[in-house]
Amino acid sequence: MSINEKIRAIVVTVSDSRTENDDASGTMLIEMLSEIGAEIVEKIIVTDDFENLRQTLYSLTEREDANLIVTTGGTGFAPRDNTPEATRSVIEREAPGLAESMRLKTLKKTPTAMLSRGVCGIRGNTLIINLPGSPNGVSECFEVIKPVLPHAINLISRNTNHDE
Repeated sequence: MSINEKIRAIVVTVSDSRTENDDASGTMLIEMLSEIGAEIVEKIIVTDDFENLRQTLYSLTEREDANLIVTTGGTGFAPRDNTPEATRSVIEREAPGLAESMRLKTLKKTPTAMLSRGVCGIRGNTLIINLPGSPNGVSECFEVIKPVLPHAINLISRNTNHDE
């Protein structure tokens, strides 16, 4: 029998205009992560500025108290949507199946899902997942990846035993 690694998550809202009082997507993410038993290590709001976002993600992956970073926002076509580029500059290995599955499943309900450029990947012992900025996008995308998150975190934590 394998021992499950606890999900220890940091929620990062990427926005030039959001504040703690109106961060509906970040708040929703915390609720959804808590429902699956994740420990919320921290919740932060950062600007869309590429270099600031890149440095923030890099610093967060250096921490030993978290193994999952979930971003919300900055994944669209607008000029300041830099989350995918910042994430790619930090990760060591992409996890394209997560991003592809989210787009594929949510596209059935929401045509604009095809405009999401979010990526997912791994740096060290940390999984980074980019979600859209809208509460609806967060909810729909999280439901797609929720069943595999515990297993993904176990694998990243080098717990590669598979239950029969």
